[in-house]
Amino acid sequence: MNKTASIATALEQRLKIGEVAAMSGLPVKTVRYYEEIGLLAPTVERSQAGYRLFRSQVLNRLAFIKRAQALGLSLNEVQEILVVHDNGQLPCGEVKQHLEAKVSEINQQIEALQTLKAELQGILSGWQDQPPSDRIAQTICPNIQSA
Repeated sequence: MNKTASIATALEQRLKIGEVAAMSGLPVKTVRYYEEIGLLAPTVERSQAGYRLFRSQVLNRLAFIKRAQALGLSLNEVQEILVVHDNGQLPCGEVKQHLEAKVSEINQQIEALQTLKAELQGILSGWQDQPPSDRIAQTICPNIQSA
């Protein structure tokens, strides 16, 4: 068998779910879940006994899903990107749009956190370990309730 035929045979190899899980570093339960929600639909078959059999290309797909999630994309966003891919198109434009939106979202979160940080620092700068007793009965912690 020549090298090209050997590679083609390896690509057509069917993997059981445990093998896919071990090779991808994902739990079996996660692989099943991804199949249930349609992320793996084009790459999954069933044996006569009903066992899931995956084409080896599923490993590339799972690696993409893991990387996209590590970059902050939701499974819904990943699904949108995979639909473009499954329609035979390179989804880089779609990925870029999602990443740009993620950067914008992160910038908004940073602004909100900076505002919260300033508020917390303001409260702490006037902190009283023993607030006046006339304020204690009316509040749980006058340091944060009177601000």
